[in-house]
Amino acid sequence: MSRVRIVGGAWRSRLIEVVDAPGLRPTPDRVRETLFNWLGQSLDGLACLDLFAGTGILGFEAASRGAASVTLVERDARVFAALRRNAATLAAQVELVRGDAVEFLPSASRQFDVVFVDPPYRQGLIERVLPLLDRVTRPGARLYAEAEAPIAAPEGWRTLKNGRAGQVHYHLLERNEAS
Repeated sequence: MSRVRIVGGAWRSRLIEVVDAPGLRPTPDRVRETLFNWLGQSLDGLACLDLFAGTGILGFEAASRGAASVTLVERDARVFAALRRNAATLAAQVELVRGDAVEFLPSASRQFDVVFVDPPYRQGLIERVLPLLDRVTRPGARLYAEAEAPIAAPEGWRTLKNGRAGQVHYHLLERNEAS
C-alpha cells in the first residue's frame, strides 16, 4: 500500500491511503495542481462528482477546497473500502456510492457543477459516459477528464484547456450555457 498527498485546501499535505489494485493510477500531484489552478482554488458552493473515484484523490481535493458536496462512485470493493477509510480519517462529508459509474449516471437524481472522469484505460469508458453527462450537469458545468489519448469535446461541450504529463492526457471541458 502507498499514499498520496492532498495538494491544497483545508487538508493540504494530508496523506490518503492507496490500495494496490489493477488499473488504479492516482492523478499525479503536478496534474492536480494544474487542474485546481484551472478550476480556481476555491470550489465553495459547488456540487462535485468523482466518477471512477479510485483513490478518491480528486474528490477529496474538491472537498478540501470547499465544495458544497462531493459524490464519489467506485465499483471495486477493496478500493471502495479504502475510500471509506480515507473519508473517515479526514472526517470528510462526502457521499460514497459503491457501484458502476456508467450505471450510476442514468439513475442520478441530482445535478453537478464539476465532474471528474478518470476511468481505467483502454476500456472505452470515457466514450460511454460522455453522452450521459448532460443529464447530470448544469449548464456551464466543468468536466475534467483523464485518458490515455486526447479526447474531443462532445456536442454541447467545449474544451477549455488540455495538457499531457507522460502517458496521461488531461482535459478541462465546459458545458455550453444554452445546453
